[in-house]
Amino acid sequence: MIGGVVLAAATAGGAVAQNSAPEQKPAEQKSPDEQAKEEAQRRSVEEYAEAAKLAGNAGLPECVWSGRRIVMLLWRDDIDTARRHMDLYERFGCPTEHLKIAFRCLVRQGNIDTKSQERLSERVQSCWVNPDAPPPAPATAAPAAQ
Repeated sequence: MIGGVVLAAATAGGAVAQNSAPEQKPAEQKSPDEQAKEEAQRRSVEEYAEAAKLAGNAGLPECVWSGRRIVMLLWRDDIDTARRHMDLYERFGCPTEHLKIAFRCLVRQGNIDTKSQERLSERVQSCWVNPDAPPPAPATAAPAAQ
């Protein structure tokens, strides 16, 4: 009986040692590539968490993933590819109505300024999670130096 207790304690101690996290580099020692990857991963997780709050199936990860791609393909006038993705989107049981209103939101907002930091994927995500959002206010030009 005592041998069983000792064995259990030794096993538990070994399990604790195995579960300890490996040493991570401090943030200042990470390369810019590593930092960019971590930031992209964090942003992706946040986007899916935000979309998960949507009513119905529109917030399911497979609907978010495929739906955003379809909206981007439609924006880029790649109708044939968007149509092929629609089959997958519908097979997942995703709401085609949400796809329509997200694309309507994107179109209402107009073209993306090439000098802007905004990217198409960011605007599509914004329209996916809040398709009723009003178009962004136009950026005011900085006054010219005299």
